[in-house]
Amino acid sequence: MRRLVFLLSFCVAFALCANGAAAENIARGVRVIVIDAGHGGPNFPGAHYRGVYEKDLNLKVALKLGAMIERELPEIKVVYTRKTDKQFSTSLTKDLQARADIANKAEGDLFLSIHTNAARSTAARGVETLIMGESPLEKRLNDEVLFANNKEEFIDMSDQKTAAIVRAYIENLRFTYGEYSEAMANLVQKSYKAAGRHVRGVKPQLLKVLYATNMPGVLTEIGFMSNPEELRYMCSEKGQTEIARSLFNAVRDYVDFVKGIQLIEEGPASPASDVKDDSAATAQPAKTVASATKDAAAPAGEPEKRDAKIGKGYTIQILASTKPLRPNDWQFKSYKNKVIELRSKGRYRYKYCVGRYRTEAEAKADLAVVRKSFHDAYVVRYEGNSVAR
Repeated sequence: MRRLVFLLSFCVAFALCANGAAAENIARGVRVIVIDAGHGGPNFPGAHYRGVYEKDLNLKVALKLGAMIERELPEIKVVYTRKTDKQFSTSLTKDLQARADIANKAEGDLFLSIHTNAARSTAARGVETLIMGESPLEKRLNDEVLFANNKEEFIDMSDQKTAAIVRAYIENLRFTYGEYSEAMANLVQKSYKAAGRHVRGVKPQLLKVLYATNMPGVLTEIGFMSNPEELRYMCSEKGQTEIARSLFNAVRDYVDFVKGIQLIEEGPASPASDVKDDSAATAQPAKTVASATKDAAAPAGEPEKRDAKIGKGYTIQILASTKPLRPNDWQFKSYKNKVIELRSKGRYRYKYCVGRYRTEAEAKADLAVVRKSFHDAYVVRYEGNSVAR
């Protein structure tokens, strides 16, 4: 146990440094995706039903997914933890660590592990996606079967020192890769649902392989082998291709999501502008960032000193999107229902901003507050409902 605690302590110390630095580099975009076909080799075949092994289904879907990415997103490098039926160690813990080591060495920007589920009941069905995190007690009870089938892949939290170390890591993860992992997991489930699959949701779980990877990562369960109908579907060429296509669509949307949240495609706005004000009569002034936050609200009844004229001024851009988003979209985090939607030309034409300011200096004064939630936020100039150029 002392050895385990030491190793976990070392991993957390490394992760606190590596994740903090790497999170700053996520602005480079998604250049490397690591696909992990779960299980493999004679020692770790995974679930086994009707002569079919989980390791084989995982690999077939992984290879199809990788081929789709290589063909349709050629700018992205695909790294596989395995392309054949193999294991990396006779110890499952070391085998999982070896997969993470491959991903870390490749400097992956996204880790996607593919698994297949099983349950005691043949009625259990559907797809779910797991992210690194500790489940609430009630979810643990609901996921008892999942844990029983894969208990060696989960971190044992019965030791208080181990639990404290892992929880410190999870807390750090929230401020580095957590939001990206959750975004990918949600996109995976959304893509499954669009393909007509029964979705079981996104669940936090204490998975060793996600714990050891220094990048956003998810583990997706593509169906239940214990369900005869789903097993037939997963064994079929059609089913494997459709599952791979669902995962590819999620990867593609995630790539666009990262591009949008990075705010780097068009860069900071130029002071010069030829955009006409086409919404001065209808736009409503918004509060500044400082007054929108709980710890920096303006006194009641005091007029905002920094409100810009309705027609033009400066604002802080936090997100760009290819399609319009609702004001309460989860991607806005603590700025839900506080955003301003502006427009521009280009693929990411919908720009989401917070605050209106008369001068660039006033906007920059609040920029540090916004960057606590959106690291790449920056000041832009607007006229009417458009980003000024």
